[in-house]
Amino acid sequence: MTTRKTLDSRAIGLMVLVCLVWGLQQVVLKATADDINPTLQIGLRSGVAAVLVGLLMAFRGERMRWSDGIWRPGLVVGLLFGVEFLLVGEGLRHTSASHMVVFLYTAPIFAALGLHWKLPAERLGRVQWLGITLAFGGLALAFFGRTASVQPAPGNMLWGDFLGLLGGLIWGATTVTVRTTRLSSAPATETLLYQLVGAFVLLLGASFVTGQYHFNPTPQVWASLAFHSLVVSFASFLVWFWLLRHYLASRLGVFSFMTPLFGVLLGAWLLAEPIELSFLFGAVPVLVGIVLVSWRPSAP
Repeated sequence: MTTRKTLDSRAIGLMVLVCLVWGLQQVVLKATADDINPTLQIGLRSGVAAVLVGLLMAFRGERMRWSDGIWRPGLVVGLLFGVEFLLVGEGLRHTSASHMVVFLYTAPIFAALGLHWKLPAERLGRVQWLGITLAFGGLALAFFGRTASVQPAPGNMLWGDFLGLLGGLIWGATTVTVRTTRLSSAPATETLLYQLVGAFVLLLGASFVTGQYHFNPTPQVWASLAFHSLVVSFASFLVWFWLLRHYLASRLGVFSFMTPLFGVLLGAWLLAEPIELSFLFGAVPVLVGIVLVSWRPSAP
């Protein structure tokens, strides 16, 4: 198995850009939700990005490998990826973009717990366990510390928050699957293609089964689809899987706290979403916990 490196300046710069893009995607999905259902939009973007990844693989002369059994974990991560974004799409119907991005990006916490039991290089120490305690304490405060004075979002916000948290759990399981199977040595394009096809099939099917296929082709919707297809589902995920193949997942996770931070700030700025005091008090220990869980002291 390939030895992962600690972070260098290139990895840090790429992680900042990826976190900014991922923080913005929830905001854009929410902003266009009246014209296109988030689940449908994620399904469509996944289909477009899958075609782009397939073309890139053809250009590079890459082929899907079937003989070594890599398709089995490939199907698993495809299903997990689809379920994760099905939860995101449904959750955004009930909660704010800023809430969704914070709860979804608890994924490093769940990934760290899974990798702790699977890989010796990813064992958790006292600092990491402290981070997990802080993160779950913050989640409890964010969920149950709401005040009645806060104006609720349409629908059941607590249910939307829970779906976001469940999406984070599924994303963590996806990371563990990629890191502990033959997918860890597969090209990033191959891993990504499994996920995009899984999301396209599952989310498009779910949209039509549930009747959530409203599509109003405004310029904003087309711009959103282009952003999600080209930047989010194609470019940023390719970069993410490349980073996972070359750098320690725990070190990459240190920077993941920036994604919910970007999401909260962009949601407040672009969508005028209120930031409840109780949610803020809960989000801060969650972000600190993510940093502590992902931090590793440098080797002497």
